[in-house]
Amino acid sequence: MSTATGTSSPPGAQPPREPARKPSTMAQALNRALRDSLAADPDVHVFGEDVGTLGGVFRVTDGLAAEFGEDRCTDTPLAEAGILGTAVGMAMYGMRPVVEMQFDAFAYPGFEQLVSHISRMRNRTRGALPMPLTVRVPYGGGIGGVEHHSDSSEAYYMATPGLHVVTPATVPDAYGLLRRSIASDDPVIFLEPKRLYWGKDDWSPEQPQDVPEIGRAVVRRPGTSATLITYGPSLPVCMEAAEAAARDDGLELEVVDLRSLVPLDEETVVASVRRTGRAVVVHESAGFAGPGAEVAARVSERCFHYLEAPVLRVAGFDIPYPPPMLERHHLPDVDRVLDAVARLQWESEWRAGDDARHAAGPGGGVN
Repeated sequence: MSTATGTSSPPGAQPPREPARKPSTMAQALNRALRDSLAADPDVHVFGEDVGTLGGVFRVTDGLAAEFGEDRCTDTPLAEAGILGTAVGMAMYGMRPVVEMQFDAFAYPGFEQLVSHISRMRNRTRGALPMPLTVRVPYGGGIGGVEHHSDSSEAYYMATPGLHVVTPATVPDAYGLLRRSIASDDPVIFLEPKRLYWGKDDWSPEQPQDVPEIGRAVVRRPGTSATLITYGPSLPVCMEAAEAAARDDGLELEVVDLRSLVPLDEETVVASVRRTGRAVVVHESAGFAGPGAEVAARVSERCFHYLEAPVLRVAGFDIPYPPPMLERHHLPDVDRVLDAVARLQWESEWRAGDDARHAAGPGGGVN
């Protein structure tokens, strides 16, 4: 009997079984993505602080040095500017460096290389020198980290033309988006939400499901009442808020996971907001000049005649990241998301003066 591939199998033979899916963590999926990329392309090199022998602070690079050798998975000095500068040279000569910035705010000493060279090289050379460089950045709060260990610095990267900015929120996306980032000829800032490293999902490393490409958003939960626009570590918060709104208030909130901040999938976001007429943008980064400001502006420009209420934002407060004991007050949670949903001017509930009362919040009205 012929199969779709043109081969033959004996009568009564069972079709090959798909590999069983089992609970896997985001950290495991990222590790597998790095391993598969190293195996598939000899030009891929992983390096950074403690990525070799230790396997990374979060063990995302565990076992790679032992399997591929220290020449392919290399420990570096504690010098972020030097790490990124070395990566620029490697990419210019045709390699595909994958750099780890150990924590979000540790990347700041390397910003000069990012802004002056990594983001500009392809444009500067009129395309003659692509920059196939991936910068992995564990980011965000929720782990009780001290200062310089919990920043959400995505707005800095978004404001730097020439960089792609990607952040997974699910185990399949962690694997799929990292593989796509490493294969890209453009520089990618790959933001890994630390609090989701140990979240599990049914996933097969032997047969990982395909995921949408960089630059495509995904509707994680369909709805008709309002749209929650989010990404990375705030996706589980929005999913929980949507469940609570359906259970307690009968509202069906649609949840859009951006996945990619640059390029931004405006089409998926706009289509969702035009269907629901209301939108709330949720993220951990500060509200003032944060990612939500850009998203809200674009939604307002393209959905103005469809909106039933102003686009609201739920974000981190406009302060340096607080000490561990206070971070639960700083990070957006389900209650803050639901409070914003309740302020979306449902029919006749809005009263004159509401806007003035809410404008006193941090970030110019950000909840």
